[in-house]
Amino acid sequence: MRTGFGYAVLVLATALSAAGCAGKAEAGKPAEQTTTAAAATPSPKPQAAESKRPEPRTPGEFLDRAQEAMSGGHGWTFAVKGKEDLTAQGQTNAASYTAMVQLTPKPDAFHQKGVSTSKGNHRSEEIFVIGDTAYLKEAGTAWTHSPVTDPDTQSKVENPVLALRDFGTYLNNPADHLTMTKNSGEVQLQVTASSKRFPEVQNRDFMKKVKLELDPTLKQLKNAGVPVNDSQLTLSHLEDTLTLDPATHRITSHRFTFSVVIPYGQQGIVYSQDVREDSRGTFTGEIRLPAGVR
Repeated sequence: MRTGFGYAVLVLATALSAAGCAGKAEAGKPAEQTTTAAAATPSPKPQAAESKRPEPRTPGEFLDRAQEAMSGGHGWTFAVKGKEDLTAQGQTNAASYTAMVQLTPKPDAFHQKGVSTSKGNHRSEEIFVIGDTAYLKEAGTAWTHSPVTDPDTQSKVENPVLALRDFGTYLNNPADHLTMTKNSGEVQLQVTASSKRFPEVQNRDFMKKVKLELDPTLKQLKNAGVPVNDSQLTLSHLEDTLTLDPATHRITSHRFTFSVVIPYGQQGIVYSQDVREDSRGTFTGEIRLPAGVR
């Protein structure tokens, strides 16, 4: 996911005497389709042979089948839409992000192109991940690269297929309480939490994602003079939801949303994030770095 919604880092204008944040909230412009590969095509209908296989019944079986399905095609396209906000004393500092993502399993490659919007300003961003290296270009800057394991890099890469790994972790941790609902239209896997102090949920695997997203904002608050104590933070709500097609077992959407209350003054400061990735079908092109990028 992203660190403090890495696509659109909050620019805090905290006046400690007022404990305020400059208000702002705008919708992001739709990201342009990448020009490095072919456009997405509609998802093909499931093969007849697929219906002859025993249908998965448990969350683990669905995750295994989804991993197989997402690894078996040439490539996939997803639309990303997200927002984050920081609220203090009734004033909100907000940012939004839209992007298109293309990925291929063989070879393992990823391309993301999007636009973040904050306080009326739009900032473009493009990311490639080839093997173990991520390449990033933000508006007005040169290409940079870093290991894909770098926390800031991880926070920027919006790859819904990685949710399969996360949900496999939830499955193996009874404390995460992974649930499954199934109907004719979708299979939904989900973990949730509400009104929990951080120490109460420190053994739940989703907290790794929460902290990855939240840490940059906490650092900004500390730099602005706001005292922050992790043990006093409250996870007011969290939902991590993975939706699969019951026939093809492919990912149709992934949504990660959470809200944290940071004690400060009488009302506290509330940080919220909501990110959703929706499938836009198959991808038949190739993902290659722009010329001259190394």
